[in-house]
Amino acid sequence: MLTRKQHELLMFIHERMKESGVPPSFDEMKDALDLKSKSGIHRLITALEERGFIRRLPNRARAMEVVRLPDSMNPSLGGKKAKFEPSVIEGTLGKSPEPRQPAPQHSDAHAPVHVPVMGRIAAGVPIEAIQTQSHTIAVPSEMLAGGEHYALEVRGDSMIDAGIFDGDTVLIKKQQTATNGEIVVALVDGEEATLKRLRKKGNSVALEAANPAYETRIFGPDQVSVQGRLVGLFRKY
Repeated sequence: MLTRKQHELLMFIHERMKESGVPPSFDEMKDALDLKSKSGIHRLITALEERGFIRRLPNRARAMEVVRLPDSMNPSLGGKKAKFEPSVIEGTLGKSPEPRQPAPQHSDAHAPVHVPVMGRIAAGVPIEAIQTQSHTIAVPSEMLAGGEHYALEVRGDSMIDAGIFDGDTVLIKKQQTATNGEIVVALVDGEEATLKRLRKKGNSVALEAANPAYETRIFGPDQVSVQGRLVGLFRKY
């Protein structure tokens, strides 16, 4: 799922490259989307790249390619479907949806607790707006230190150096604050949800990827809201 501006930019780049074979300049993209500064375009491009819709080519000015278009458009892109998945956090784990189940009340303090796996967190949808869950997972009670928790399946490779890989399921404690260095689910400008390491310095907030292929993104204090903190991870082999 893309925000309206992300979708507009993706389609503008796609149409321009179909016409001329050359990506548009930042100024052309800014004018096409009626934005006031190039920084807004830069943020949109970074979001599209993290989600696997475009790929920037190194050591070449203005060089990028469209990897895929939104699923709703059912593109072939040369008859091949790109294997690279976006770095949004989403979930299903390939399982059929299960009925919503509240956390059971057990007398056994060590009994597992059923935590909901949210169906999808995509750009434009804050945690609170998610109304559906795909299923639940059983989590050892000792991993839950009070509070509300949910689980998410990670897509993408932006946190691989932190030991978080594509397909992993992360356990998130729902909270609105976090300290420097913690990995959080962050909502940017009320539109874009992402899993990144939080850094604060003065009035700036940095969302830091754990992969040198992705740059650290800097925002003002009112642009980023914490939706939860990483407290655990599950991996299938």
